Amino acid sequence: MARGSELDPNQDPDAIVRDIEATRDRLAVAIDEIVERANPKNAARRKLEEVKARFVNDDGSPRFEAIAPVAGAALGTLVLLVVVRRLVNR
Repeated sequence: MARGSELDPNQDPDAIVRDIEATRDRLAVAIDEIVERANPKNAARRKLEEVKARFVNDDGSPRFEAIAPVAGAALGTLVLLVVVRRLVNR
């Protein structure tokens, strides 16, 4: 298969056409993959799947070892806000 400046002057014209068509097909696939990756909806979906995979097992059950620290931090933050608010409102 010819690439760039490596053209064979003795190459059959039909082989050149097949080479061009194969290159065009590879480029079309590559462009489709780039468009798929760059689509904001797809990027958001992939990120959501990553987050979900962190907190949910493959069978759909919750992963408490991952949920507990987040829940604890949220509860701690809530308690801190309530305490600070009460101190400020005195």
